[in-house]
Amino acid sequence: MNSLLARKSVSDIVGTADPRVPKVLGAVSIVAMGIGAIIGAGIFVLTGTVAALNAGPAIVISFVLAAIACGFVGLCYAELSALLPVSGSTYTYTYATLGELAAWVIGWDLILEYAMGSAAVAVGWSGYFNNLLGMAGLSLPARFAAATGQAVVLADGTGVTAIANLPAAAIVLLITVLLVGGTKESVRLNNIMVALKLTVIVAFIGLGAFYVQSTNWQPFIPENTGTFGSFGASGIMRGASIVFFTYIGFDAVSNCAQEAKRPQRDMPIGILGALGIATVLYIAVAAVLTGLVPYPQLNVPDPVAKGVRVIGYEWFSLFIELGALVGITTCILVLLYGQSRILATMANDGLMPPVVGRLHPRLGTPWISQITLGVVVATAAAVAPMDALDELVGVGTLFAFILVCTAVIYLRAIDPEVHRPFRVPYVPWVPLLGILSCLSLMSGLSPASWLRLVGWLAIGLVIYFTYSRHHSRLGRRHPTA
Repeated sequence: MNSLLARKSVSDIVGTADPRVPKVLGAVSIVAMGIGAIIGAGIFVLTGTVAALNAGPAIVISFVLAAIACGFVGLCYAELSALLPVSGSTYTYTYATLGELAAWVIGWDLILEYAMGSAAVAVGWSGYFNNLLGMAGLSLPARFAAATGQAVVLADGTGVTAIANLPAAAIVLLITVLLVGGTKESVRLNNIMVALKLTVIVAFIGLGAFYVQSTNWQPFIPENTGTFGSFGASGIMRGASIVFFTYIGFDAVSNCAQEAKRPQRDMPIGILGALGIATVLYIAVAAVLTGLVPYPQLNVPDPVAKGVRVIGYEWFSLFIELGALVGITTCILVLLYGQSRILATMANDGLMPPVVGRLHPRLGTPWISQITLGVVVATAAAVAPMDALDELVGVGTLFAFILVCTAVIYLRAIDPEVHRPFRVPYVPWVPLLGILSCLSLMSGLSPASWLRLVGWLAIGLVIYFTYSRHHSRLGRRHPTA
């Protein structure tokens, strides 16, 4: 039991930072990384889906509820990322507080969260890509543009069964190659794509606001259909739980700490700045979109582009499609980036095979873990439908956020004198509000999502007790810790 609860000290964690990792990220780049991850499928795909199936025009309230929870959690991430400027995100923070077993559980959970998150966003990317091909008079065979086993209808009305979503798999593999090539190059491209994405989003909000029909907001909260999560109050909560998935960008950004130039200053600015900008844009887009298109009609692969077409600006829909494609690409990039850093950190601690954490001698990137993850995520994106991926990511994310809030309270109690470049105000109340917010959002998720998470964690525990526990570097250094 002592070895299972063994934890790393703050000084041990900071001292294990790999000096070979290049310091290339400033505050602006970290904000851009956060926006790149947060503003993606949520604004271009999930906004329409959740409005049509769960919350109606009240999706605005869903985004507000998710943002409040993220605000509490984001403050906790800002403190911990400045205090512990190394890779690993929630895994590292849990290792410093609740011990090795809990760190393994959350690390294993994060692997699932980022993998399924990347796959879900790639499926959304595929929808916009196929629409762009259609505008150009081209098209992919329908059987190669949807999840395996999904029923699709051909142009002649014939129904067939899809084989795999090849565009979704292809974009994951392409970004994987880019990330293996180097962090600095990947970040430079990300900054350019984020600027383009924000331009398109602001243009949509500014143009669409003049054509909003207030009658489309009636009723603002549609009556519940008799099924939990299908409109009404439960639909708003279910919608908040689903769109919460879109905010995991600042979680992924916390993995930038080891590559930040001045992490004590840059990480809080990056995390909170990205979260604030994304929240304002999410709420504005949701309000304009549901004001342009009756919410039952928004369950389409490209709802924002549909909103532009409704007001008669067919030419502008092309720019929306391109902006969405670019925006979703940045989201995949940041999630794949963060996941490889967590895997490499776990390998450096001995909880994963050493080869997983091996850095490329010239590029300085964890290339083996990046390639392995790319192949796995590409496979998931090719075969799984988006809705199943979304909810699985949501429950894993909320679980991780609860542990981050707990870590802040715990470290304040056991290491009160450690210098904290950024401090969460009103501890323990703010972290406790973060925990309660996450628990309330968890209540909106389906039982099937919980069962999938439990199954994944059970697999992880088998791996821990058969391999990781016996190879832990902390356990070898301090066998009775």
